[in-house]
Amino acid sequence: MEGPDFSAMMSISRPELIEFEGISMIHYFTDDWENVQKFQARPDDILIATYPKAGTTWVSYILDLLYFGNTAPERQTSMPIFMRVPFLELVLPNMPTGVEQANNLPTTPRLIKTHLPVQLVPKSFWEQNCKVVYVARNAKDNAVSYFHFERMAKGLPEPGDWNNFLQNFKEGKKVFGPWYDHVCGYWEKKQTYSNLHYMFFEDMVEDSRCEVERLCSFLGLSTPLEERERITECTHFDKMKENKMTNYSTVPTMDFKISPFMRKGKVGDWKNHFTVAQNEQFDEHYKQRMQNTSLQFRTEI
Repeated sequence: MEGPDFSAMMSISRPELIEFEGISMIHYFTDDWENVQKFQARPDDILIATYPKAGTTWVSYILDLLYFGNTAPERQTSMPIFMRVPFLELVLPNMPTGVEQANNLPTTPRLIKTHLPVQLVPKSFWEQNCKVVYVARNAKDNAVSYFHFERMAKGLPEPGDWNNFLQNFKEGKKVFGPWYDHVCGYWEKKQTYSNLHYMFFEDMVEDSRCEVERLCSFLGLSTPLEERERITECTHFDKMKENKMTNYSTVPTMDFKISPFMRKGKVGDWKNHFTVAQNEQFDEHYKQRMQNTSLQFRTEI
């Protein structure tokens, strides 16, 4: 399978934030909206959902290896992860849309990723009772990671300085809307939709073996222990950071001179960014926004 032609993407300019369906968005994720909403999920599709920079690529790669690591080994060396796991709502110039890529996936199951908040996920995923894997990351580390990502990804709005970015993050003026609504929305959905597996980035960092095992259990896979061990090994952050198929180094809209796509993958890096004052203000705001949920996060392990 041929890789995408990225030459057209060189001309991508930073988009403006727009209000769309009640959240902040950019046109690269809304240009094909009708087809996204009409997307026909199949019962065996697996949707990987996250707020941006919460471990999407990590979980995508784990799932890809669980299902196709043995049956299609050539994928591992020739196909970047973003082609194996299409980004449903993405529309880039002169490239197949995320919907087209998903519809053309030859695999069963189809692994599909989205950053859409729960209320905007195409209805067919729920109607077909698809399995949904959601990954959440604590707000402070998520904000730091998102900041560095916006700095290096030319297809996203200009982040401004850290202080400006953090203010916008708190106010939900980020692509895909407020972090708070996103993580809480899927948490609430999980209470009524049993096919949703809710994971925490912090748990994955602390004990990825255990998290891979829990994923297998949720997916109904009887993957042998040695295979799970191998997958845990292959999906270690440092390995993925060096792997051209998972580190996005082939995508010209990302400036690796500014920051790598996979930067640190740690819990607690926020302490290197937040000032004492920023941290106090953030905690106060966080308490207000999260007072009505049972969802809890760890900001260090």
